[in-house]
Amino acid sequence: MRRVLTGRLAQMLPVMLIVTVVIFALTNLLPGDPTVTILGEQATAEQRARARADFGLDGPIPVRYVTWLARAAQGDLGRSLRSNEPVVHMLRSRVPVTLELATFSILIAVLIGLPAGVLSARFRGGWVDVVVTVISLCGMAVPYFWLGVLLILALAVGLGLFPPSGYVAFSLDPLGNLRHIVLPALTIGLSFAALVMRQTRAAMLQVLSQDYIRTARAKGLRERRVVMHHGLRNALIPVVTVIGLQIGGLFGGAVVTETVFALPGLGRMLVEGIFQRDFPAVQGAVLFIVTAVLVVNLLTDLLYAVLDPRVKS
Repeated sequence: MRRVLTGRLAQMLPVMLIVTVVIFALTNLLPGDPTVTILGEQATAEQRARARADFGLDGPIPVRYVTWLARAAQGDLGRSLRSNEPVVHMLRSRVPVTLELATFSILIAVLIGLPAGVLSARFRGGWVDVVVTVISLCGMAVPYFWLGVLLILALAVGLGLFPPSGYVAFSLDPLGNLRHIVLPALTIGLSFAALVMRQTRAAMLQVLSQDYIRTARAKGLRERRVVMHHGLRNALIPVVTVIGLQIGGLFGGAVVTETVFALPGLGRMLVEGIFQRDFPAVQGAVLFIVTAVLVVNLLTDLLYAVLDPRVKS
C-alpha cells in the first residue's frame, strides 16, 4: 500500500505542473486590461504602464509563469490586483466556507441518495422504483441556479424557515451558521443525490443478481441482512468512485451556488476575480480547487482497500 501511495503521489506532480501551465495561460488570455480595473478608465497610459510594472504584468508570459511557479512552490501566490491582499490570506478566509458547503452537500447526497438507490434496486419494477427513478432524473436535469431560486422562494420567502442569502461564521453563531448553509447545501446536495441514487441502484442490481446473494437467501438470512451486509457493501466501490469523481463538479456547483446565495466562499472569489481581471486571485483559487480534487481522488483510491480487502493485493 505504501508503494502504491508513493506512486500515486509521484503521478500527481506532472499533473499539477500541467495544470499550472494551463491556469496561468488561460488567465492571461482573458480579454481586458487588469490595470483598468485597478486604476479606472480615467488613468493615463503612463499610470497604467507603471501599474503593470508594479504588479509584474509587463514581462513576457513565460518569464512571469516561471516567477509565479517558483513563488507558488514556496507558498506565495502573489497579491490581489484589486485589494492588494495576499491571495493566501484570501484563501484562508474563503476556503472554510466552501469546504463547509461541500461537506453538508455530500452528507445530504449520501443520506438521501444511498437509501433511495438501495430501495429502488430492492423493489425493482415497483412503484418505489418508479418514484425514485423519476425524482433522480428530475434532480439530474435541474440546473443549480434554478433549484437555488426555487428553494429561496419556497423555504425562505414563502415559509420563512431559512434566510435567503448571506453567511455567518460558525464561531460567531453556530445556529445562525447552520440556518444560512442549509439552502445552499440543499441546492447542490439534491442534484448530487440524484446521481448517487442512479449509481447505487445500478450497482445494487448487479450485486443482487450474484450467486452468493442467492446462497445467502437460501441459508435463511433475513432480507435486510442480505441487502445491507452482503449487497450494499459490495456495491459501494462504484458509488464511492462516482462521489470522488464528482468532487470537481461539486466545486463547479459551488461557483454558481455561492453567487446565488451570496456566500463569501471560494467560488464567489473565483467569479469576482474573473470579472475584475484579478489574475493572482483566479490562479490561486483554481490551483486550490485542482489540488483538492487530486487529493480527494487519492483518498478515494485508498478507501477502496477499506471497503474491499481484495483491493489491497
